[in-house]
Amino acid sequence: MTAGGSASMEDGDGKGGLRAALGGLTTRGRSFLAAGIAAAICAYVLGQGDLLRVGLLLTVLPLVCATVLLRTRYQVAGTRRLSPSRVPAGTEARVHLRMENVSRLPTGLLMLQDRVPYVLGPRPRFVLDRVEAGGRREVSYRVRSDLRGRYPLGPLQLRLSDPFGMCELTRSFSGYDTLVVVPRTQPLPPMRLSGEASGYGEGRQRSLALAGEDDVIPRGYRHGDDLRRVHWRSTARYGELMVRREEQPQRARCTVLLDTRRIAYQGTGPDSPFEWAVSGAASALVHMLEQGFAVRLLTDDGSSVPGEGEGGFAGSTQESADSAGLMMDALAVVDHSDGGGLSRAYDVLRGGNEGLLVAFLGDVDDEQAAVAARMRQRSGGAIAFVLDSAAWMHGSASDAELAASEERLRLLRESGWTAVAVGPGADLARLWQQAGQQSSVTQSALSGGTTGFTGGWS
Repeated sequence: MTAGGSASMEDGDGKGGLRAALGGLTTRGRSFLAAGIAAAICAYVLGQGDLLRVGLLLTVLPLVCATVLLRTRYQVAGTRRLSPSRVPAGTEARVHLRMENVSRLPTGLLMLQDRVPYVLGPRPRFVLDRVEAGGRREVSYRVRSDLRGRYPLGPLQLRLSDPFGMCELTRSFSGYDTLVVVPRTQPLPPMRLSGEASGYGEGRQRSLALAGEDDVIPRGYRHGDDLRRVHWRSTARYGELMVRREEQPQRARCTVLLDTRRIAYQGTGPDSPFEWAVSGAASALVHMLEQGFAVRLLTDDGSSVPGEGEGGFAGSTQESADSAGLMMDALAVVDHSDGGGLSRAYDVLRGGNEGLLVAFLGDVDDEQAAVAARMRQRSGGAIAFVLDSAAWMHGSASDAELAASEERLRLLRESGWTAVAVGPGADLARLWQQAGQQSSVTQSALSGGTTGFTGGWS
């Protein structure tokens, strides 16, 4: 829930305010003013006193309305609430507006307008009747976008009109809110992939099980802690009561790599291969977090989200929820990079012990396939979804393009990747299951027909 601000329907008494009031004359007000001036001129030329009085009346009426409206002092407070503030692409969000008259005087007719980007739909407009002192009015509208991104909503505008419709003045609130449209995600089926994922499966170790007395990392005592966990040596060292940390299993790690190179994709729009890759990366992130993995998002330019925590991965359960929001926010605005290779992403992975690596790649040549092969050596298991941009653009690929695509997949598979080709409009859930089957067959062949796993993910 987000809040807007408050606005004062009052203006200064200087020349700037008078010019603003005259500039706010409506078509009716300008017509009255022009007719009054014309009548006054005709009355002067013809010497008609009655016509002069009519002309003066027509001229003075819009000026009086503008002056009264200019000196009107309404105190109006407004709030805006987004429900929800983060939505998947193609999903509607509702915006609730509440206007409250905080002054002692009732308002006149108010016209309410909120500024929204054109991709979210038409600009919403509302007409509010007289609002009594201390009264409030609530209205709402819906917004929807098929394009991911961050879209500002506001500032909110109020238009005040006089009873005769001669003049309109506009006041703007200062606050605005942001609607985040994240990529679409698709539920993925549970699948067990071979490959050693650090800290997962039968071989996972407890962080304190192998630690000696001197390796214990204590923390401050909290109300309700068992006194049997008090670490007296640390208590004496720090001068306050310290307790041993609970033994916790190391969480399995997963890195989701998104290739954003501009040269790796062709086409734009919601149905482009790049948008499919972004949506696939988002689906993989959500799925792996639901499976209990510590996950991070990595792009070809070396950017990693979240950037804090142990090794840049999501931490505890609460931190995972926060990190998921950060990663989805990053995917909402991710765009093509101007880089030509994957070397920066490889540098991030050079530390080793990266667990599972899930990559969404565009077009790769022999050089980038070699870089990806070295990435595989830094991970326990690796799966790559390789998009063929030419097939996405033309609907089908030629024999030469099919041969080149198969060659790229062969290079990745020979280096240990579980590589899956992604055709136009492919279903990620089906490809996800296909990757698990390929990995199982590969592991069975390498182990001489056994189906045991040293680790994995499901």
